[in-house]
Amino acid sequence: MPEVSLDFPRQWVEFVNPEDEEEIFRCDLTWLLSSWTCIFGSGCKGIVKKRADDGCCSHGAYYAEKADEKRVEKFARQLTDDEWQYRKQGLKGGISEVEDGKRRTRRLNGACIFLNRPGFPAGQGCALHLHALNTGLHPLETKPDVCWQLPVRRTYNWVTRPDDTKVLITTIGEYDRRGWGSGGHDLTWWCTGATEAHVAPDPLYVTYGPELTELMGEPAYDILVELCESALSAKRRVAPHPAD
Repeated sequence: MPEVSLDFPRQWVEFVNPEDEEEIFRCDLTWLLSSWTCIFGSGCKGIVKKRADDGCCSHGAYYAEKADEKRVEKFARQLTDDEWQYRKQGLKGGISEVEDGKRRTRRLNGACIFLNRPGFPAGQGCALHLHALNTGLHPLETKPDVCWQLPVRRTYNWVTRPDDTKVLITTIGEYDRRGWGSGGHDLTWWCTGATEAHVAPDPLYVTYGPELTELMGEPAYDILVELCESALSAKRRVAPHPAD
């Protein structure tokens, strides 16, 4: 099936961050109540033509900040040969590279150096993700920020209100093609608008609970859960995701 349009009605909710009265969370219930799930290795078409096995790892991962890169470097040193197909190349040549002044994970043979390819004994997929599962960690602790946050997008915007007070609007929404900038329209396929990826038995706010808690803080996430459950119980889904 073709991807759904980028523009369609959405249901939003806003609430004050219980830990900071100067921050307002603006959350996309259309996205958070959707049935999206990652289908890497189970129908994912990949973002580059003829490289479906890469998933969204073809271009590597841009680091959010220095701390992000250092954390990934720390866990890279902990990976074993059984977990990381390209461990020798990574330890010898480094795990990072620079493009257009921005640092990201190094690419090897057309994709992220941490991506284990089909045929690897431990299976295809991210070596950092595998290490987390093997050691009892959550993948958000071991992977680059952009990797564990996708496909949720968090943005910030300071707004001056009519009474001249300022408030930080933190938006939690869908990381659709536009989230990548103009280059997002060049991706061969993108999962958030693809019906093939909207097959989870539980809504996204549940399946991505740990990630949303990390992005918002636990008190704010608890409020989000209440609002999502209220919308579901009262059947107030005025704008369901069309890819569902």
